[in-house]
Amino acid sequence: MPSLSPTYANMNGDSQLHAALQQDRWHHRHMWIVTGPAGCGKSSVAEYLAHELSIPYIEGDDVSLHFYAPGDPPLTGSIGQYHTAAAKQKMSQGIPLNDLDRWDWLIRLREAAVTRLSPSASSATKAHTGVVVTCSALRRRYRDVIRVAAYEHHNVAVHFVYLRADEAVLMKRVQARQGHYMKSTMVHSQMELLEEPEQDEQTLDVLEVDCSPALSKVQKMVVAKVREALADDV
Repeated sequence: MPSLSPTYANMNGDSQLHAALQQDRWHHRHMWIVTGPAGCGKSSVAEYLAHELSIPYIEGDDVSLHFYAPGDPPLTGSIGQYHTAAAKQKMSQGIPLNDLDRWDWLIRLREAAVTRLSPSASSATKAHTGVVVTCSALRRRYRDVIRVAAYEHHNVAVHFVYLRADEAVLMKRVQARQGHYMKSTMVHSQMELLEEPEQDEQTLDVLEVDCSPALSKVQKMVVAKVREALADDV
């Protein structure tokens, strides 16, 4: 597996990256990573959040970039497939992905998100204030790959919106889906793989939301938490 340098875990007991994340804290460009296992509602929540904030949205499991920034031309084409065809085939067959399957996907997704925070094609001086990304980010090491964006770009703040629910709730939702490549058997394997954000992560950059209620309620709770976090960035 490729080494991650620098990583959240190996940088002087977390202190160096923590300092990088806090440096020039005000007026960040914000990367909102909506995370959680299959069935938690990542795509629906992320799309709603992007619409409410009028910022770009990247569907990490798809080939499309959904774009909601006012004043910019809509971007409807593909910007590259984040998951490889082999990885999608694995998931459609109920075969769990391994770290090698995920590594390039996470890096490409991180770079795509940073790109969407850059000045737009229609205005060389305009930079987007945020981007919403869906990414399961089940393990801490996967979240660390995304966190590198804040280390490399000190005016970028990475936030993880973790949608939490019991396995039974997620299984019921996935079983109700029609024609989705993610099979219900993947819920159990993802729950086994899941490393829920610990207290130090929650203090640093994680917003946790119970996604068991109705989708409309979850969407509103997420927007409220995000707006509260943004209120501190003045």
